[in-house]
Amino acid sequence: MRVLFASAELAPLVRVGGLAEAAGGLVAALRAAAIDVTVLLPDYGGVALRDEARRALDVPLWAGPMWARSGVHPGVGPVTLIGSDDLVRPHPYVDSTGIGWPDNDRRFMQFSAGVAAVRDTTNPDVVHLNDWHTAAAAAFGDSVAPTVLTIHTLGYQGVAPAGWMSQFTRGADHFEWFGQANPLAGGISLADRVVAVSPNYSSEILRRESGMGLHEILKAKDDALVGILNGIDTTEWNPRTDPHIAARYSATTLEDRDASRRNLAEIAGWGPSKEPVIGVVSRLVDQKGIDLLLAAIPYLETMPGRLFVLGSGLPGLTRELHDAAEANPERVYFHDGYDVALAHRIFAGSDLFAMPSRFEPCGLAQMQAMRYGAIPVVTPVGGLVDTVIDADASRAGTGFVARSVDETGLIDALHRAVRAYRSPRRRQAMQRRGMGHDWSWQAPAQQHIELYRELSGLS
Repeated sequence: MRVLFASAELAPLVRVGGLAEAAGGLVAALRAAAIDVTVLLPDYGGVALRDEARRALDVPLWAGPMWARSGVHPGVGPVTLIGSDDLVRPHPYVDSTGIGWPDNDRRFMQFSAGVAAVRDTTNPDVVHLNDWHTAAAAAFGDSVAPTVLTIHTLGYQGVAPAGWMSQFTRGADHFEWFGQANPLAGGISLADRVVAVSPNYSSEILRRESGMGLHEILKAKDDALVGILNGIDTTEWNPRTDPHIAARYSATTLEDRDASRRNLAEIAGWGPSKEPVIGVVSRLVDQKGIDLLLAAIPYLETMPGRLFVLGSGLPGLTRELHDAAEANPERVYFHDGYDVALAHRIFAGSDLFAMPSRFEPCGLAQMQAMRYGAIPVVTPVGGLVDTVIDADASRAGTGFVARSVDETGLIDALHRAVRAYRSPRRRQAMQRRGMGHDWSWQAPAQQHIELYRELSGLS
């Protein structure tokens, strides 16, 4: 089976957010299952490939030359980079000030047209598109190869000027959006199957309040909309082999987590304490509920607990976290930015892990936390519901799920988690259940393979 897989990001080659991790993990698992996957990414520049072959790409829509650079990347394997002078950028989406490139619509429409050109000349059994950046490929070219579109984040739809619809060679009317062109809306309509990145999220997006304006289009897909939970890279996220943490450990040697807990205290400048450490690794944006976390800080003393935050994002939220850390140095520590090694140490050294998202299509951090024995405290949204079992509602509990997505819900869930932490027997049972679950990409990849087989008619 030959699958053409197109994405704006793919770890570790191009990594901005969860799209990169999900795309990279799925591709690796599909290849491990002997699926022939051709990976297409934009050529953002600066990427060297081994055994590179470069060819001109015929995309009639653009007068300037486009190319396809194929070769081997050490972290990805075989990959094809679609480029032109217009596509090359130091960052996929934003300039040095964090503002989106003004021509992002043209850049990703151009990439989508390039994907369609490769599809039409290679005749794959299945085309797998990801998010709005590639969704318009379904409207370019002539091929009718079965198409899968994965929605990683419904809130980003790539809405562009209406003039783009005159460039599409099929299904242009599906892209019309209140006088503009909506790549994601059109891609959903034209795809043979639409995948949401968790079962619960596939239900949520059918509702007006969480469908980001696309709920009616998604409802129309009926059984063609499915939810498949993402996995994580269990090779990278493995406390038994992790080179970043203070001491390696497993579910049978949980006492060795203490070294990582002490390491976090040293980084934060905290004195010795038996109070639980609440870790956070997050983008600092409204979606992630960071304001709810800030509202919980005044309650840390009475819980009691200490908060260790790693993240970057909106200036206002960043400033508030800096202020909270300065005002409460014995309770709050904030590292502004992203540090891979520190993220590993937070998962290994935190007793609890907070993830107060307002919406979360799948979420990876809660799975990474459980893999390391940090007990998750989450809101009842998206993939968080599919992955975390509330310990106050089930004997099979692995964490705590807030009863509502607001300050009251989060603070209550944190209080419940701290109470459970004080019972070593209950705490360790939750930790071992979370660590014992298979969070890898093996099962999700098999679900995708079954989907490909259904569409292609191949066994």
